[in-house]
Amino acid sequence: MRRNATAITTILGAALLTAGCASDTAPNALAEGAPAAASTPASVDNFMLVDANLAAHELYRMGDAAAVVLITQANGDKVLHGLAGKVNALAEAYGAKGVEVLLINSSLADRREAVLAEAETAGLKPPILLDVNQLVGESLGVTRSAEAIIVNPKTWTIAWRGPVAGAAAALDAMMAGRAPMAANGPLGAAIAFPERGKDHARISFVKEVAPILEAKCVACHQEGGIGPFAMTSYEMVKGFSPMIREVIRTDRMPPYNADPHVGKFSDDKNMSPAEIKTLVHWIEAGAPRGEGVDPLKVARHVAPEWPLGKPDLILSIPEYKIPASGVVDYQRPMTVNPLTEGRWIRASTVKPGDRQAVHHVLTGWMKDIPADGRSSEMRWRGSVGGYAVGAESNVFAGDVGTFLPAGGAVGYQMHYTPYGKETVDRTQIGIYFRDDAPKYMMRSVVVIDTSIAIPANAARHKETAYVEFPNDALLYAAFPHAHYRAYANDLWLQTPDGKKTLLLSMPRYDFNWQRSYTFAEPVRIPAGSRVIANYIYDNSKRNPANPDPNIKVTWGEQSHEEMLFTSLQFRWLDETAASQIDSEARLAPTRLFGMMDDNLDGLLQKSELRGQIGNMLSGFFARIDLDSSGGIDKAELAKAQALLPQRRRGSQAASDGPNENTPLS
Repeated sequence: MRRNATAITTILGAALLTAGCASDTAPNALAEGAPAAASTPASVDNFMLVDANLAAHELYRMGDAAAVVLITQANGDKVLHGLAGKVNALAEAYGAKGVEVLLINSSLADRREAVLAEAETAGLKPPILLDVNQLVGESLGVTRSAEAIIVNPKTWTIAWRGPVAGAAAALDAMMAGRAPMAANGPLGAAIAFPERGKDHARISFVKEVAPILEAKCVACHQEGGIGPFAMTSYEMVKGFSPMIREVIRTDRMPPYNADPHVGKFSDDKNMSPAEIKTLVHWIEAGAPRGEGVDPLKVARHVAPEWPLGKPDLILSIPEYKIPASGVVDYQRPMTVNPLTEGRWIRASTVKPGDRQAVHHVLTGWMKDIPADGRSSEMRWRGSVGGYAVGAESNVFAGDVGTFLPAGGAVGYQMHYTPYGKETVDRTQIGIYFRDDAPKYMMRSVVVIDTSIAIPANAARHKETAYVEFPNDALLYAAFPHAHYRAYANDLWLQTPDGKKTLLLSMPRYDFNWQRSYTFAEPVRIPAGSRVIANYIYDNSKRNPANPDPNIKVTWGEQSHEEMLFTSLQFRWLDETAASQIDSEARLAPTRLFGMMDDNLDGLLQKSELRGQIGNMLSGFFARIDLDSSGGIDKAELAKAQALLPQRRRGSQAASDGPNENTPLS
């Protein structure tokens, strides 16, 4: 079948781009006149694109599909409007046979919101992938809307391309082992590809490529850096250029997973569309050397020991020997706090001793020095910094900070993951102090759900939790955290009037790159607002990081278990550093409720009560539901909690999840 598909591609490739392409409409503003000539590639390289609903789709994750059908789409195309019924029928009928049907929009004129509106108007049901940089459309040889491209996942070759009307017959032939035949039918409006036909071999490595690498890549890809190779010269970059193209097309690099079309962040590491296209086009042109002195050789880039400079205080966490295999329980060492007077922290950096083994480091100040030398999170009263895989330094804004008192001890929660050889970890934390007191106190709270349950083999399982702010606040940053099965997550603000605003979207969560996302401007949170976190989990065999798709997955400390955990950094508008309030007392009453109220209706139905606490409440549901409404409201839950014995309330608080001083896992 591979030989037949290749033959069809060779014989019919150019013809199918023009024959049968007569549009029922004149070319629209997408392109003037006939589209530029394009050729059909023999194979399709991997890519990851985000659809109009902000869900990510990676081609090579569909390797188990019977076929992948990509249908080109452009807003305003009447031909595709008229074929919407056929597109939907194709997706429904062949989806049941293991075929993936996706639309792809490569039009520079169409924005996400407009594509959503177009899909609603036309009645198109399959996801519409947004090829915003046109790199996928260029490589596929796309010229018009309403064309179907059938990809064979067994070989990643193009088995057939032509008008949508012929796709069903082509699929039938392909799935029966026959060579699909060419088909007639209308194609839609021409799509302009401004870069197609340009001489990309003229892109200057010295003037255009090297500056992008120095600005966006060299910080990790330098001597002593965390990147797998150092960009020390043109020759080194050229040698790795196929890999660079691959990780850019799949959006794995740079490792900044916030969608660039949602919100603005002060620590944004994303490349611009122009930078992305320059690098990919240069590589596709053969990565030519060109003329000029190699900037990567002129300046030797070496990773500093401490990225923020020499710390004011270095805390050395007691070393720990990590075995080559097995599961390591959390370690909770401590160090004596050497400060003789309290200081305000402006930044901190965790320097893992062994990056492969250190899953996370979390910290908390304790008033007394534990006699047994062990830390206890329940005694923590403030963090001096933290780390998770891929994280960077913790830096506070100019007018906010956090306080480290004198004396006592600093406790640690250390999560280690063996990786095949015995090693000794010697992690350090560098702390940087302010010269003066800040105006405001930085606080933190966690959106958490310890009752999550992900069914076996579930490809897109959603879990939701929120925290409600009883007073006005400013949100500075968010740190999402989950484990191997996390696929995507987002963060919303819902104000008391019901309006919802998307603050952060991560269409593809990457366990290897966890970081805090700092808003360019702090987000105002009116009293009574909710900050809502949604997580999507992939517990299917398509997830290459999935330890076992055949088991139900629940909350747990180890990486093979799962979490829903988004840490928020904020400050109260009615609090200053000089006049502090009890932040935990304000937030404690809302945290448990937001963990269980999955449908966000302000009531806890019996079906929402899961996990240890949920099961306990479920047993007394009728007694707690005082008004017999079929749902427990916040006041009813508060009364039920007040009836618990003091010891039980304490253990419940621990089970409910972290307060502002308690760690992620």
